[in-house]
Amino acid sequence: MAHHVEVETELWDEFHRVVNMSSRELSEWLRTRSADENAEEVPDHAGTQTGQHVLNILQKRRVDLTDDDERIMRKVVDRIHAERRDDLEPTAGQENWRHRLMTLGHDPLKGAR
Repeated sequence: MAHHVEVETELWDEFHRVVNMSSRELSEWLRTRSADENAEEVPDHAGTQTGQHVLNILQKRRVDLTDDDERIMRKVVDRIHAERRDDLEPTAGQENWRHRLMTLGHDPLKGAR
């Protein structure tokens, strides 16, 4: 059984600010990103492990988060901040850069939530 943790309000808020895609948008993106001739055998597992974990976190309440969820939230916030300006204003960039961020739940063409 996973151990539930109390995630700091600051981390919870910042995660939901930088992850600006809805769970539906992220799910569709992960399926699209993984699509090939052999895809969709297990559509609920499409995309990267981190992308799937972000999707699972988006579908949870704060009180249901685990140690692993908190670790992924910190990792995602740090990675998005490392690749973006602090203001997170919509920015066009190279397609592969945008797609990499979208796999984490952040679309650089959208503003922060």
